[in-house]
Amino acid sequence: MNPMLALRQYQKIGSQAQTSEASPHRLVQMLMEGGLDRIAQAKGAMARRDIASKGVFIGKAIGIVGGLREGLDLDTAPTDALRNQDNLYHFMMKRLAEANVKNDPKMLDEVAGLLITVKEGWDAIADQQNQ
Repeated sequence: MNPMLALRQYQKIGSQAQTSEASPHRLVQMLMEGGLDRIAQAKGAMARRDIASKGVFIGKAIGIVGGLREGLDLDTAPTDALRNQDNLYHFMMKRLAEANVKNDPKMLDEVAGLLITVKEGWDAIADQQNQ
């Protein structure tokens, strides 16, 4: 058996177990973590000049940020804060696409920095709820 395949299967099962037991708040944290992972993988692919993988990872990062954006409840409670968050996610998706086209790792860093900032705020909410 291929050890890498076995590792991927183990990771997949572990991820599925985590998501089935996770709170909605934790699921959002996991999405943000996944987005940051994909951005880092895209940056690595850029450095290796692996254009195909770079595109796949950036596409996955865009999909994750799009999922975060879709999770915003703009229909029932369209506050300024939610609209701003929606605009920020839209900006992140646009910058990821530009980073892909321009092959610019600094743009990936910019989006990662924004996503880290959002995640830190989200993590602080979880910390307050656990106290």
